[in-house]
Amino acid sequence: MKGGGLRIYAIAYLLFLYAPILLLPVFAFNAGTVITFPLKGFTTQWFVQMFENASMRRALMNSLTIAVSSSIFATCLGVFAARASTRFEFPGKGAIMGLIMLPLVLPEIIVSISLLVVLLSIGIKLNILTVILGHTLICMPYATVILSTAFNSLDRSLEEAAYDLGETKWSAFRLVILPLVMPGIISSLLMSFTISLDEFIIAFFLAGNEPTLPTYIFSQLRFPKQTPMIMALGTVLVFMSIILLTIAEYFRRRGLAKTGAKDTGGFL
Repeated sequence: MKGGGLRIYAIAYLLFLYAPILLLPVFAFNAGTVITFPLKGFTTQWFVQMFENASMRRALMNSLTIAVSSSIFATCLGVFAARASTRFEFPGKGAIMGLIMLPLVLPEIIVSISLLVVLLSIGIKLNILTVILGHTLICMPYATVILSTAFNSLDRSLEEAAYDLGETKWSAFRLVILPLVMPGIISSLLMSFTISLDEFIIAFFLAGNEPTLPTYIFSQLRFPKQTPMIMALGTVLVFMSIILLTIAEYFRRRGLAKTGAKDTGGFL
């Protein structure tokens, strides 16, 4: 069969990649404290233990605060960058856009260490705000890509028609352009939120004494008795990520359908 070998390879690769994730809920509902087969029985006690853990709740609130803040900042900056790159021509445009996209290709540990050195050298104390700064830097390229697609799909004649009808540049942007790119903005917010919530390296270097959810999980892996609770927490995070990405994909496709643009691929 033509392409059969490639198809088998692709299926085997996906199984190898996602099998550990598929096993998370299996062990999260397992009554045994050791992550091994055979299973001991069905239980929900690890989820109860997870929700009753005060340290975990603190880490979760920190992560939610960081994720919401960084997604809003990254999306706002992404709107400016996408609007400028798709609507205007200016000197150094390619270099500036390349600089915005640079965090996509730089190793996160290099970005984290660089931020740590700069922040400490100017006397800024490490806390949640420094993590928000780092996560905004990491999320902004993703937001810019999503929003550039949204702005590129706009019919420029709609903006020109708004000017002809007496609207100012600001009112045309607010009343005409912004509603049309709103699905892209929502997709950017959700994607940035998911990236920030799952990010570990920058949080590990910049959080100081304020734990985030990924750093809390890492610290608990040293204690075998905490492993089932971490499995339960991982199960919740996986389902949350799938839900958020599904919502982001829905709004991305809705935006494409609204503007009549061609679908070139998405999140799912």
